[in-house]
Amino acid sequence: MIPIIIASLLAVYVFIERFLLYRKASANENFIEYIRRYLQGGDVRGALTYCSTIPKPVAQVVKKGLERIGRPITEIQEIVLIEGRDQAYKLEKRLVWLATIAGVAPLLGFLGTVLGMVEAFQSIQSMQGQVNPSVLAGGIWTALITTVGGLIVAIPTQIAYNYLLERYHFIVNQMERFSSDFIDLLQEPVPTMMMPQTTQPYPYPQQNPQY
Repeated sequence: MIPIIIASLLAVYVFIERFLLYRKASANENFIEYIRRYLQGGDVRGALTYCSTIPKPVAQVVKKGLERIGRPITEIQEIVLIEGRDQAYKLEKRLVWLATIAGVAPLLGFLGTVLGMVEAFQSIQSMQGQVNPSVLAGGIWTALITTVGGLIVAIPTQIAYNYLLERYHFIVNQMERFSSDFIDLLQEPVPTMMMPQTTQPYPYPQQNPQY
């Protein structure tokens, strides 16, 4: 039972840690629109500052692209793709632990049951068959507890994994969509877009942005 208990504690930790991370990772749908306003005003530096204030994976991806504005579009696409993969890896990190626990916990339970049954029959052999049925039933009951424990851990862990996996795919899809929109934005015919400026502030959030 001890390995099963350890696995359950690890599953709880991973779920809470990934849940909090995913809740913060999803960006506001207006994010690209804010970037568009900065770039159409020629304020690349302002767009960089805006991305720096947003602790979201997509903001880090777009920031990498903004830092290379003025270079060939293929180079910008490549760095955006690399940064996107890096952010996706960070999001997926430790998620596989839940899938492993959900698969291994029942096996640990079955293993405990088999070992318990082996011990029960060894006891019967040592008593030369003179065994009280209640004693035998107690040994089997104790052995089956590990199977129950393994299933109790595995079922909610599998549900938690499926939920987090759905959130992961949503965030990665959003990141890919925003990255594509950003590349398209860079190719729009805006002559002043490549000229960094720090003039009048825009009427959209720069301090404490809504994201």
